[in-house]
Amino acid sequence: MSDSRAADKKAYDNRLRPAIRSHQRTPSGSRDFKEATKRDALARVEVELERLLSTIPETRRPQMHKEFQGFKKLFSRFLAEQGPSMTWEKIEKLPEGAVIDYASLKTPTTDNVHHMLDKLVVVKLNGGLGTSMGCKGPKSVIQVRNELTFLDLTVQQIEHLNKTYKCNVPLVLMNSFNTDDDTQKVIRKYKGLKLDIHTFNQSCHPRINRESLLPIAKDGNVYSDIEAWYPPGHGDFYESFYNSGLLQKFIKEGRTYCFISNIDNLGATVDLNILDLLLNPDPQKYVSEFVMEVTDKTRADVKGGTLIQYEDKLRLLEIAQVPKEHVDDFKSVSQFKFFNTNNLWAKLDAIQRVVEQGSLNMEIIVNNKHLSDGLNVIQLETAVGAAMKCFEGGIGVNVPRSRFLPVKKTSDLLLVMSNLYSLSHGSLVMSPQRMFPSTPLVKLGDNHFAKVKEFLNRFATIPDLIELDHLTVSGDVTFGRGVSLKGTVIIIANHGDRIDIPSGAVLENKIVSGNLRILDH
Repeated sequence: MSDSRAADKKAYDNRLRPAIRSHQRTPSGSRDFKEATKRDALARVEVELERLLSTIPETRRPQMHKEFQGFKKLFSRFLAEQGPSMTWEKIEKLPEGAVIDYASLKTPTTDNVHHMLDKLVVVKLNGGLGTSMGCKGPKSVIQVRNELTFLDLTVQQIEHLNKTYKCNVPLVLMNSFNTDDDTQKVIRKYKGLKLDIHTFNQSCHPRINRESLLPIAKDGNVYSDIEAWYPPGHGDFYESFYNSGLLQKFIKEGRTYCFISNIDNLGATVDLNILDLLLNPDPQKYVSEFVMEVTDKTRADVKGGTLIQYEDKLRLLEIAQVPKEHVDDFKSVSQFKFFNTNNLWAKLDAIQRVVEQGSLNMEIIVNNKHLSDGLNVIQLETAVGAAMKCFEGGIGVNVPRSRFLPVKKTSDLLLVMSNLYSLSHGSLVMSPQRMFPSTPLVKLGDNHFAKVKEFLNRFATIPDLIELDHLTVSGDVTFGRGVSLKGTVIIIANHGDRIDIPSGAVLENKIVSGNLRILDH
C-alpha cells in the first residue's frame, strides 16, 4: 500500500474511532431499535391496508374498512405484547361457586319453557373447512350419520325444539369467506321447515409475511388469491355479530341470551336447565352475562383450555398462553380439573356493551403457517371463550361429557357412526347398553385413516363398540362386516404388511400384529 493511501486510511480510522468509542459508552439501544421498527411496521401496514382498500369495489369498501380496523387493532396489540400474556404466579384457586355442578341445576316446568326459548338465539360457528379430514367445502356438510351432515342434525334439533314448545328459536350461522357460498346453497333445502336461519360472515384479514410483517395480498380481491387471507378465529364473533346488525335485531325482538357452539360438536344441544339458570337467577346473586360449559379433564384433554381465576376475574387459559416451564403443570389433571367445551352462553345486551365500549381485549393467538409456495406467514387470531373476562358475573357450569362430542378426526367419526349412539331428532343419545358414560379412546393411524373417504373404505360396516375401552389401529388394516371390539384392542400392521379383520370377528383385549389376509377361494 502506498504511503499516501496508508495515511488516508489512518486518518479515516481516526475519524471513526471516537464515534465507535462513544457508541460503546452508551447502553445498548436494542430496546429503542425494537420500538422504532414496531412503529415503522404499524405505519407500513396502515399504508398497505389503504392500498388494498383502494382496489376493492366501492360497494364493499365500508365493510372491508371495518374489518381492516379490527385487524389494525389486533396487529398493534401483537406488536406491543411480548411473551406470555399472563404471570403464572398470579393464577389463583377457583373461588367457591365459580363452577356450578350441572346436577345441581333445576329443570324448568314445561309451561315456562315456551317463554324461555323465545328469549334465546342459537349460534353455530361455521367458518371451518373439512380439509383436515380430506373433504372439500365447509366442514358442516360432511355426512356424519345416516347420510345426515352436521348442519342437517343442527337444523333437525332446532326444528324439533320449535315444534315441541311452539316457539321460534332462530339459528344463526357465523360463516367465513371460505364457507359462505357453499353454506348459502345448502340452506336453501331447509326453506320449508319451521325454522328461521340467519347467516353473517366473520372478518377477513390479510396474512402477514413473517419476515417483513407486511400483508402478502397483491390486491383486495380475496378470491383471486385466497391463500393471502384468513378468518381470524372465532373470537371475532362479537364484533362481526354486532357489525352484521343481527345483534341489534334480536335485542329489539326481546331476546336476551345467545348459545354459541362449534358446528362440529354434536353434543352442543340447547340445554333448558342452563337457560333456566340464566333467565331465572338466584335473586341473591349477580346476573350472569357469560357462562362457559366445562367438563372434567381426562388424559385425552390435556391440551384443552381451562378455567382460572386471575386478577379477580374468571378467565380462559389456553396452552399457548402458558410459559414453557409450566406446560406440564397446565396439563396436570389434578391441578386443572376442567376444560372448556366451547359451549358458551352470552347476554346479548352485554355483547353490545363490550363492543361499543371497545373493551374486548382477548389474548392474541399467533398462528404460524407455511404456504404451498414455501412462504412463512402469521395469522393473528382470538378465541371466543377468551372474552369471558370482559363480561360481568361470568361462571362455569361443569356439564356431563355427553355435551362434548366434537368430530375433529376420523377417530371421532368412528364413535359417532357406531352403535354407541342412536339418533333422536338430530341429537345423539348414548346407548343404554354402554356400561360407562365415557366414550372409548380411539387412535387411528394418520397414513391410512386420516381422510374420510379412505377411512370409510376400510370398514365394510362400522364395528360394534359398546364394550370397547381403547382402540389403536396403525398401518394397512381393513375391517369386515359385523366385527365386534371389546376392552383394549391394538392392531398394528407393519410397513409392507396388511391385516384384514375377518367378518364376524370378536376381538376382546387383543393385540393383532404382523400380516393377516383371508382371501376368497
